[in-house]
Formats: sequence, C-alpha cells, structure tokens
Amino acid sequence: MLKSTWIIAATALIALGACMPSNDVERGVVGAAIGATVANLTGNDGVTGAAIGAGAGVFCDNVGAC
Repeated sequence: MLKSTWIIAATALIALGACMPSNDVERGVVGAAIGATVANLTGNDGVTGAAIGAGAGVFCDNVGAC
C-alpha cells in the first residue's frame, strides 16, 4: 500500500512539474528535482536521477514532448 502511494505521488509530481516551466533552464531544474525525487522514492541513486531528469527537461522541447 505504501509503495503505491509513493508511485501515485511521483506521477502527480511529474504531471504538475511538466506544466510550469517556460524555458530550458526552468525545465532542466524541474526535471532534475523530479528525477532525484523519483529515483530516491524507487531506491535508486538520486544524483543519477537528477542528471537524467535534467536532460529530459532540457531536451523535451526539442523533440516536441512538452
């Protein structure tokens, strides 16, 4: 039960974080925060999650995903 709560919270964080940023820097910061949070919640390395999230946030605009 607790694990599903964390998954729902992480999904909500990702969905809300995708709405706010308007430029690459903001999307990178939000992506890093979300990546680190999700990585920590799933038992993975937060720094790696932040790096992946920042990259995804910066480049999502270039591929038309956000």
